[in-house]
Amino acid sequence: MYGYQKDSYDLKVYSEELRDFLPDNIVDAHAHIWRVEDDEYDRSKFPKKWTNRVAGECPIEDLLQTYQDFFEGKKVIPVIFGNSVARAIEHNEYVKSVIKKYNFPALYWTRYDMSAEFLEENVLLGGFSGLKPYLGGCKAGVVPAEADIFDFLPKSHLALADKLGLKVVLHLSKSKRLKDKSNLSQLLEIEEKYPNVKLIVAHVGRAYADEDVGNAFEVLKNTKNMIFDFSANTNSSVITRCIETVGVKRVLFGTDLPIAKMKMKRVVENGNYINVIPRGLYGDVSNDSHMRETDDKNVTNFTYEILRAFKKSATDLTLTKKDIEDIMCGNACNLYNIKF
Repeated sequence: MYGYQKDSYDLKVYSEELRDFLPDNIVDAHAHIWRVEDDEYDRSKFPKKWTNRVAGECPIEDLLQTYQDFFEGKKVIPVIFGNSVARAIEHNEYVKSVIKKYNFPALYWTRYDMSAEFLEENVLLGGFSGLKPYLGGCKAGVVPAEADIFDFLPKSHLALADKLGLKVVLHLSKSKRLKDKSNLSQLLEIEEKYPNVKLIVAHVGRAYADEDVGNAFEVLKNTKNMIFDFSANTNSSVITRCIETVGVKRVLFGTDLPIAKMKMKRVVENGNYINVIPRGLYGDVSNDSHMRETDDKNVTNFTYEILRAFKKSATDLTLTKKDIEDIMCGNACNLYNIKF
């Protein structure tokens, strides 16, 4: 069944905490769509990582119904991309069909081995707004989890993005995440050498715990172009520091749907994030260090937890209504030329 079935606690969180806080128009700057027939396997049957436990597919109809269920009374436009390295071509073809039908902004899923010429042709002909590299599509012989940025976002792709003024949504690799020195050095290199690239660092650099930040915001404080989305990030202190560093005009709301349908609340222990989930809902999670079961009935969904974190940041920073509207909608509208 498409969409999300709200329970009484979801309804309470939305009506009492979020409805009045949110603007009428919202842009989800980070959403995945794909059909199971275009995938390499049924993710729901092979949950090798916790993100696969939430959804085996997410066709556009599912995504749009989910927005209706999550955001009653609001209008939501997504920025979309696929979700597979091995089947990137098939996922991109599906996204292209959705662009034609809905005219949503979309990014082309890339691999290191794709030539710049191939990308230019397919991005332009398909109506894509930019590129979505992912560490799993890195250079042969490199371990994805420890890949340098340029191992999965080669400089030939960056040169193309610079020439065309493309958006690039970047998911950082490495165990140290945002604070990794090589990540920070390469982010600064992209900023300096490719000034026309609209670089969006996803998930606030995967800084889900305070321990993931280090001195990153001090290093990045003088950047002018770099943008951050806080999709899949429920850490209000990290979101706050990001906004303090780059300002409200360079921060975007995103969900990371469909994983943001997950029934959960997040805690951090010793630098490790843990998704606390209703008991039995996602199978056996006993061997997953990022999952823990609870009998607590007051568990809402990942999307609302992201928004709760942002609301706390907005309160702590005394953001204006206009600031909140910019982060939730206006900044992405300007970036992708979205019209409501």
